[in-house]
Amino acid sequence: MGKDGHSRRDFIQTSVRASLFIAIGGLGALGASRATASHTVWQIDPFKCTQCGRCATECVMAESAVKCIHAYDICGYCDLCGGYLKPDANDRATGGENQLCPTAAISRNFIEEPYFEYVIDEALCIGCAKCVKGCTAFGNGSFHLQIRHDRCLDCNECAIARVCPSEAISRISIKKPYLIKGKFEVIPSVEPPKSSSKK
Repeated sequence: MGKDGHSRRDFIQTSVRASLFIAIGGLGALGASRATASHTVWQIDPFKCTQCGRCATECVMAESAVKCIHAYDICGYCDLCGGYLKPDANDRATGGENQLCPTAAISRNFIEEPYFEYVIDEALCIGCAKCVKGCTAFGNGSFHLQIRHDRCLDCNECAIARVCPSEAISRISIKKPYLIKGKFEVIPSVEPPKSSSKK
């Protein structure tokens, strides 16, 4: 027993309680930070994107979660589409040798002379951005890339964001998960990721 009436046992018990309190507080803070992270998602800013092609190769998934989407309201519906046809194409035919997309993920549908609609099949799209680059260079820029949140693992550190040369990928609120070109948001809102596991 010490001079102040406290025993060694009291000191140890007080120290253990304080340690537990600090540990629980730390876990609570960690939980709160994870809860905050779960309310954000990765987003590509199409106005910063330079179509470098890394979205197709750097994603941790075998097939990239990044897909090309089309803002139809700013599309010119061109016969000669820079996002669909190679710049050096021999003619405007739809043969594979003339198409810019390496996986034929874009279909061209006749509307009326001289207008065509271009539709992206996301199941075939690999996020290579070749069509986006062509559309931006020779068209209205209606093709652009976005991370599809129904596919994205929502990694703590996005492998693509880490190497993006234009820093076009950042975490934003899940309330506005997509930054869309044009007036109409064609992508549905997303639910928070179901899996809590992070890469």
